[in-house]
Amino acid sequence: MTEQARGPAETVDPVTAEQSDAAGTPLRVTATPAALALIEELKGEYGPVMFHQSGGCCDGSSPMCYPVGDFLIGDGDVHLGQVGGADFYISRSQFAVWKHTHIILDVVPGRGGMFSLENGREKRFHIRSRLFSEAENAALDGACKL
Repeated sequence: MTEQARGPAETVDPVTAEQSDAAGTPLRVTATPAALALIEELKGEYGPVMFHQSGGCCDGSSPMCYPVGDFLIGDGDVHLGQVGGADFYISRSQFAVWKHTHIILDVVPGRGGMFSLENGREKRFHIRSRLFSEAENAALDGACKL
């Protein structure tokens, strides 16, 4: 099967990883319509938000949503992209493990992470994923500067 470039006007379902930016680089993180709706709800209540992919401890490996400025990003964090206008980060050590993985932000029933903004809404952010193809990995080589 031959991969074909998508035209700029073509809409792609956000749960698929066959999306790329204007330069043709595959996106590392996308979001489902349910996640985009929850992001908009949270932005309406809290203003601009951002995500950090949790690395364990209290909230397991949940994607955590914070008001911009409430979670300090440092040299040990990697910016994966944006979903719904919200920056999405992951720790450098986790990125080393997940760098070949397309992250899809979704929403499922349940309680959110203890410090994540969606907590108490009986729905929470959830990560789905798939491995990038060899062609996608080649296109991504060097795309995230560490």
